[in-house]
This record gives sequence, structure tokens and C-alpha cells, in this order.
Amino acid sequence: MALAPWRVELVEIVTPHPGPRDVVVDLDYSWISNGTEGSFIRGERIAGDTPWREGDPSPFPHVPGYQSVGRVRALGDGVTGLTVGQTVFVAVGHVADCFFDYGGHLSPIVADYDFVWALPDGLDPLAASGAVLTQVGLNAGLRPEVHPHDAAVVIGDGLVGHWAAQTLRHRGARVAMVGHHPDRLQLAPSASPHVTFNPRDVDLISALTQWAPEGIQAVVHTAGPVAGIEALYPQMRRFGHVVSAGFVGPDGAMDVQRMRDPELTLHAVAGWTRDRVTKTLEWLAAGHLQSLPLITHRFPVAQATDAYDLVLHRREPFLGVVLDWSPTL
Repeated sequence: MALAPWRVELVEIVTPHPGPRDVVVDLDYSWISNGTEGSFIRGERIAGDTPWREGDPSPFPHVPGYQSVGRVRALGDGVTGLTVGQTVFVAVGHVADCFFDYGGHLSPIVADYDFVWALPDGLDPLAASGAVLTQVGLNAGLRPEVHPHDAAVVIGDGLVGHWAAQTLRHRGARVAMVGHHPDRLQLAPSASPHVTFNPRDVDLISALTQWAPEGIQAVVHTAGPVAGIEALYPQMRRFGHVVSAGFVGPDGAMDVQRMRDPELTLHAVAGWTRDRVTKTLEWLAAGHLQSLPLITHRFPVAQATDAYDLVLHRREPFLGVVLDWSPTL
């Protein structure tokens, strides 16, 4: 539980009694969302994409997280289509006496049926454990209009950036991932026609101009300030597409006038829907999206404070961080 800014502890809590639409699930894995959970724990957000501002209440205590997999322990009388013992994906469950009435990293988790998905046949539960965040990348990669061999740039080498890049590659685009972390960039395919660029090592504008002399069709922004998007406008094609998927806090103003002359289309994506999570699980099962290669750290839940210390303080390189709820660990 996040008890105060920068303070996370493993504690026991009491969850509400299951209702007729609820599913009780014993967790196997839960995937930490580094950016979103980190910003909530630092006290930077008051809601999903709403930054905390002076005068807002402090969002503590709360149970962080919103994505996990596990096995069904019990079903409410009104639940159909699931069975006890079945492996499922869960977004969030009910909690009480917290700033938010929902949370993700708790077991057993009592979740409304609308927040539970049966896994497709053959899908590794560990691979599915970050599916809400995976669908953010899928949504970002599906939004822009791209055709085979079009040039697309993904700004940010975090998890959403990787899944957005994977989606664009599956659609046939040539993808350049831009980021500042060599360890993360090396996890992205960089063989032609796909490339990675670290602005600390190259002049990014010159490198992108050489890579895509015909112009960039799509820019997907997943991390960093808005200026990182606007710097690429001159390299974009007329009628190109910009996707904003990164949390930019209170400094998210964009100069729409600069987008008007080249007639760029802006897509502001956020959140998740049931249909998109379903599609994400299908893409993972089909191999169109890969998540297992992005997992760099796996902690037994008893060491959850160490996992969050890693995420919050960045004491070593990391990307995908998963909590393992197995009783044997």
C-alpha cells in the first residue's frame, strides 16, 4: 500500500464482501506500471490523467496497480462464462478505507466481472499480466494512419513505447524508437528497416532526416516533454499524425497553430476499454505483441518494497517489473 509520498509497504487490508457480480481471484502475477504508479506514489496525480495541483487532497493511502493474472477462487451468483480454477486477467478490485475505492496489487482480489477477462488458449499468464498497460501501447500504435513502409517515430523507450513500436511494426511501418536508455533500446529490434536513436549520442533531427528523407508519417509520444513532439513537426509529412500517450503533468500545453499549416492530426489517447483489453490479449496470444522479453525484474511479493524502491529511485536499469504471488517464493 502507498501510505504517503514515496512510502510503500506490504500490509494486510480488509476487502469488501463479494457481491453477485464479483469474481474472487488468487493472484499469480501483478505487473507494476512504472510511470503511472510511480507518479501516483510521488503524489503527482489525483486521477488517471489528472495532475495534482495546489489545493487538491493528497491521494493517500491507496493500493497501487491495475493489472494482474490469477486463478478464480469464487464467483458471484450473477457471474456467467467463468469457472472456479480458471486463469483470468484482472484490472482492479474493490478496496475500502483508501483514497481510491479500487486497487490492483492485492490477493485475493475481489473484482467486478467487467474488470475480469478469461485468457485466450495458449497465452502465458505471465505474458498477460501487464495487459492494461500493453493495451495503451496497442491503442497508441493503432491510432495513426500508416501504410506499409511509412516512417513512424516512437518517442520514449518505456513499456508503452515498446508496445506502440511493436504495433506499428506489425502494421508494416518502419519504426524508429527514440530514448535515453541504452539497456531499453537494445530490447527493441534495430535491424533495417527499424532503428533506435539515443539523442545523447546523435543529432536526432539529422539522423531522422537521413533515415526518412521522404518525411515522417506518424509520431507517437510516450514519454518526455511536449517539446519533444513539436521538434519533429518540420520532419513530418503533410497530413501526418501525432499520438500523445505520455503523461506530461500540468505542462501539457501544445501549440495547435504549429500543427495547422502541415495539417497534422492529433490523437490524445488514455485509459482503457474492455474491448481494447480483449484485443490486447488476442494480439499477445497471436504473437503480434511481445511482453516477456521486456520483463527485467521479477520480485516475490514479500519483496514488494524492494520492487518499488527500484521503480521510484532507479537504483539500477530496469523496464518490466513483476510481482510474483506464488506461495513457494
